[in-house]
Amino acid sequence: MTDQEMPTLHDVIAARPHVYRFLKPTPLYRYFGLSELLGAKVWVKHENHLPVGAYKVRGGLNLVAHLSQQERESGLYTASTGNHGQSIAFAARAHGLRATVAVPEGANPGKVAAMRGLGAEVVIHGPNYESALEWVVGAAAARGGRLVGGTEDLLIHGVGSYGLEIIEDLPEVDTIIVPVGAGSGACATAIVAKTINPRIEVIAVQSVQAPAMQQSWLAGKPITVPAHTIADGLALSVPFENTRRILRKYLDDFVLVEDSAIEDAVLLLLEHTHNLSEGAGAAPLAAALKLKHRLAGKNVVLVMTGGNLSFERLRKLLAQPRKCGALV
Repeated sequence: MTDQEMPTLHDVIAARPHVYRFLKPTPLYRYFGLSELLGAKVWVKHENHLPVGAYKVRGGLNLVAHLSQQERESGLYTASTGNHGQSIAFAARAHGLRATVAVPEGANPGKVAAMRGLGAEVVIHGPNYESALEWVVGAAAARGGRLVGGTEDLLIHGVGSYGLEIIEDLPEVDTIIVPVGAGSGACATAIVAKTINPRIEVIAVQSVQAPAMQQSWLAGKPITVPAHTIADGLALSVPFENTRRILRKYLDDFVLVEDSAIEDAVLLLLEHTHNLSEGAGAAPLAAALKLKHRLAGKNVVLVMTGGNLSFERLRKLLAQPRKCGALV
């Protein structure tokens, strides 16, 4: 992928009508408790307020709007740990198309139920995302379906609409912190922010227990690392080449946080914002706490990319004894 082939701000702007045909912009709220906790002015971008509870639905709607008639008739096939699959299922239903989603064993049951509720055929296959992807590639080829990759350009264009919303609502933003799984959201955010105002700092975050994209970003080449994180939205073992290259070009920094810090951040967000965040959506707060001194006094946006935390995980988090002072 050359610089000329990478998605652009123009692509994101062109995607907005396809996104807003079905969705409204999500809120950007300032939280004074989080601001006091971090010593900064802290806003949260609530992508968890979207119909499927996560930002990826924006990309699915843009992609489906660009399909040929043959692709529409052949049906959509994709692999997902949850939110991407919901995105494709929602977009397929909105446009009256068929969708098949392969998910790994142990996938979030709420996300699986949501995909099925949207009319998608959900196939559980293999222990991880990569094995589910291998199955769906074969199924799409055998059935003549349209295979949808997790980081296609049209998906990046669509999800970039939330980055534009951030800057329209808060032009004076200094830092945006966004989680990374496959990387479409972080790529879109960085493209939008850096094109509009290069002084905006964009920081990506992954779990220490799933650092493939972060290590690949640092090394400047793909590095495969097994993912063992509790945050299914961050659980990627094999990096995507197109998003790795985009992040390498646009990103300011890429930090890792422990799963335990992500769990604490879920509870902090529940306490201070009264919103339930999934692990990936809480990772930006965990990163902000790690970078507290660096963010002091700045206008900081934390992207809550999704709120699809399973009830089982929430019960376990609430039952765990917390360290004294863990919740402020």
